[in-house]
Amino acid sequence: MNPLATADKRDAPLVLEIKGASLDDGPGIRTVVFLKGCPLDCAWCHNPESKKAGPELSFDAEKCIGCRECLSVCREGALDPGRGPDRSRCTLCMACTEVCPSKALEPVGRTMEPDEVVSAVSKDMPFFDASGGGVTLSGGEPTLFPRYCGELMQGLKARGIHTLLETSGHFSRSAFDAHIRPHTDTVYFDIKLISPEAHKQYCGVGNARILENLEHLLAFHRAGGLELLPRIPLVPGITATLANITAVADHLSALGARKVQLLPYNPLWHGKTVNIGGRVDGVPGGFMAPEEVAQWETCFEKRGIETL
Repeated sequence: MNPLATADKRDAPLVLEIKGASLDDGPGIRTVVFLKGCPLDCAWCHNPESKKAGPELSFDAEKCIGCRECLSVCREGALDPGRGPDRSRCTLCMACTEVCPSKALEPVGRTMEPDEVVSAVSKDMPFFDASGGGVTLSGGEPTLFPRYCGELMQGLKARGIHTLLETSGHFSRSAFDAHIRPHTDTVYFDIKLISPEAHKQYCGVGNARILENLEHLLAFHRAGGLELLPRIPLVPGITATLANITAVADHLSALGARKVQLLPYNPLWHGKTVNIGGRVDGVPGGFMAPEEVAQWETCFEKRGIETL
C-alpha cells in the first residue's frame, strides 16, 4: 500500500502525527493522534498542514544543506536547492523525501489502519495509568472520518484507554452519534465566532451546524452522557474582540455551560504554513500577553462560567 495515498472510500484519513507526552490536550499525560483534513479554513490555523485531506510536501529551508541529492530523483525538475519545490510542477511522488539526508523535504501524512494506531499508542499505557491520561484525537477535524475514528476509539476503549476528541463542531450529528459518541469519554469543542458572516469570512464556512451541535452535546453532557469542554481560541482582532467574546459568553451561559477553556493566541504556525507553500497574510504576529487573557476571562466569570 502506498504510505502516502489519499483518504480512500472506506473513510480512512491520513495520519499527520502521533505525539506522545502531551500535557495540553486533556487530563493527565496524553498521546495525541493528529488526522489530516478539515472542513474549515481558519486564517490562524495552528496546524495548517492538517487542512488538506491529501498528502503534501513540506520543505524547511533552514534544514537544507544544499547536497542536491533531491535533484537526481525529481523527474519533473521541480526542485531548487535552498528554495524548495516548484509546487506548480511537483506531482507529490515523494521520491525527494527518501533521499534527503537532512529531512528538509518531508512528506506530510501517511496511512495507518485503526488497529495500527491502537498498537502504536498502547505503548504509552503506563503513562496513561499513572497520570489518568489517555489518547486524544485531533487534527484537522477527526469527525470528517466517523467510521475510522469510531473503530479507532472502540479499539482504545477495549484496552481501557480514556478517549478524548478535539473538534471544530462542524460534523454530521447522525454520523457522530452512530460511530464516535459511543466510544468517546470527553469532547473538547471549539467555538470561534458567533457572527455567521464573520465565521464564514475567517473560517471559510458558516457556523449554524456548529452551534446546533454544541447545543446537542451540551444537553447530552448535562444528562451525564459525556464530558464536554467548550474552548475559545483567542485571536487578536478576530475572535478576541469585546463583541465576539461577549456574544460567546452569553451564548454559552444561555445553554447552561459552566466551564470554558481559553486558548491564547501564539504564532508558531507561521513557519509550518510557509513550509507547505502557504502565505501568512492579515493575521497577528505575536504571542498574547497574560493580562489580555485575563481581560477575556472576566467576561465569562461575570456570567458564572469558570475559565480554565
